[in-house]
Amino acid sequence: MTELWNPSDVGVLPLPSGRLVRGRGLRRPLPDGPAPAYGVYLLGKRPPEVPWETRWLRWPDFWLPGSHADARAALGEAWDRAAVERVEIACGGGRGRTGTALACLAVLDGVPADRAVDFVRRHYDARAVETPWQRRYVRRFTG
Repeated sequence: MTELWNPSDVGVLPLPSGRLVRGRGLRRPLPDGPAPAYGVYLLGKRPPEVPWETRWLRWPDFWLPGSHADARAALGEAWDRAAVERVEIACGGGRGRTGTALACLAVLDGVPADRAVDFVRRHYDARAVETPWQRRYVRRFTG
């Protein structure tokens, strides 16, 4: 089994199940410590190459994923893998798209959809999930 994230590391969101997922902004330097084993990158264009396994989800800045089915599959895989691997979710700034995706992971983890944005704002970033349509996306996301 891979060493998991440290819950006190910057950007690490502890989910109610005990899974740990790191959110971050790709415009910032890679944090110190271990690298992710798996990353889901939420960008309008293909992310740069990294030495760990990745999945790109087409998701323009301030908007929603291009495909709900692709988003559901990518986030479901990230949630599954977070039980045994260091999973990272990231977009350019690390707040809007990343916060939205983390809130969806919280829903998959059992947080009620109408409380998932507040959960992520409390435990990850107070300004996560930036737009009204991102908040609505989370409320409508099903596990």
